[in-house]
Amino acid sequence: MRAPMSQKSAETPVVLVTGASRGLGRGIAQCLAREGMSVAVHFASNRAAADATVADCQNSARHPGQRFVAVGGNIGDSADRARIVSETLSAFGQIDALVNNAGIAPRVRADIVEATEESFDEVIGVNLKGPYFLSQSVVRSWLAHPGAARLPGGYKLIFVSSISAYLASINRGEYCISKAGLAMATKLWASRLATDGVQVFEIRPGIMATDMTAGVKEKYDKLIAEGLVPQQRWGTGDDVGRAVTALLEGAFPFSTGDVFNVDGGMHLRRL
Repeated sequence: MRAPMSQKSAETPVVLVTGASRGLGRGIAQCLAREGMSVAVHFASNRAAADATVADCQNSARHPGQRFVAVGGNIGDSADRARIVSETLSAFGQIDALVNNAGIAPRVRADIVEATEESFDEVIGVNLKGPYFLSQSVVRSWLAHPGAARLPGGYKLIFVSSISAYLASINRGEYCISKAGLAMATKLWASRLATDGVQVFEIRPGIMATDMTAGVKEKYDKLIAEGLVPQQRWGTGDDVGRAVTALLEGAFPFSTGDVFNVDGGMHLRRL
């Protein structure tokens, strides 16, 4: 049986979750709150949505030592990334885990024959460059304070990618490339940090019910009903949040660099 989290704020793990104002990020933050962790709720521009996530987390908190703070900024921008980390450290004193969840879809879905460099640069900047260098910044603080993590097994670095890391969608090539890049980023950081007491994981969601997929709901409702997803339902932020929580709580102490599929079995090769 899992021991309860400490009720002292100074001993409560702090998790920075990017893109936590909505969708999967909000589900992740809520799960972490229920499990006794403090959360830095990152948002890009919608402060009201971030405040709503903070309120949800406060309502779900297990003990008074938990804290929830909204931290804004564009992770695709170097100066904003530095501010996100500095504000989180200022608010909490420490970051025990980073969950790189924030991501955007192309503003316009376009065949790769017609897609623009502007769209490519924007998506890659937020989805790949942003988490890669945000991780670098947080990891530097960890390496400067070895052994100080308040999570079982040490510091944790998680990349939330997508089935688009391996499934080709020719009308959103920049998105697929960004997620495939995150898959390699996981391997790189895991290899670099394995001897430094830092575990690194990739969580690979499938077809998830978020505002990003609202416009294609009818299409995927039909495909799911026809068997595209073996478990025959949409995924949720709670599904991803439970996976993140298990990893942060040390459920896999002898693992790093691994991919955890949260897709209802969609990754299975079937005849």
